[in-house]
Amino acid sequence: MNILVIDAQGGGVGARLVSAIKQNIAETYVTAVGTNSAATTAMLKAGADQAATGENSVVVCSRRADIIVGPVGIVIADSMLGEITEKMAVAVAESGAKRILIPFSHCDNIIVGVSNFNTGSLIQSAVEEIRRLGEHGKLTKR
Repeated sequence: MNILVIDAQGGGVGARLVSAIKQNIAETYVTAVGTNSAATTAMLKAGADQAATGENSVVVCSRRADIIVGPVGIVIADSMLGEITEKMAVAVAESGAKRILIPFSHCDNIIVGVSNFNTGSLIQSAVEEIRRLGEHGKLTKR
């Protein structure tokens, strides 16, 4: 399974995702793409198999992934303090990969109905969904 983790700012959520995926799901290859070098470095230190930084990396890696996982802001242009460009958001949205988006209400994007969840439980839910997709062969691309 080729999993792409995308994160911005300090890469804390992405690092936690990478670590949880690598610890809980066998035979995964995790590519981490940060919108900046700090995010990329954090995810690489967390155990990503490979990592890159920037807009073009998001575009290219989105085409190659079976699953894309990250904060919901990765599909919203100008989110995450402006680090998600329109080109990045479109690349993720148009990818044939399954997308697992973690609902954080930040940067003027308010996701209703998720206020009672903490980051750890959201990351665990994302890992469980990745495992479910892999086990049930639901990775056929569009």
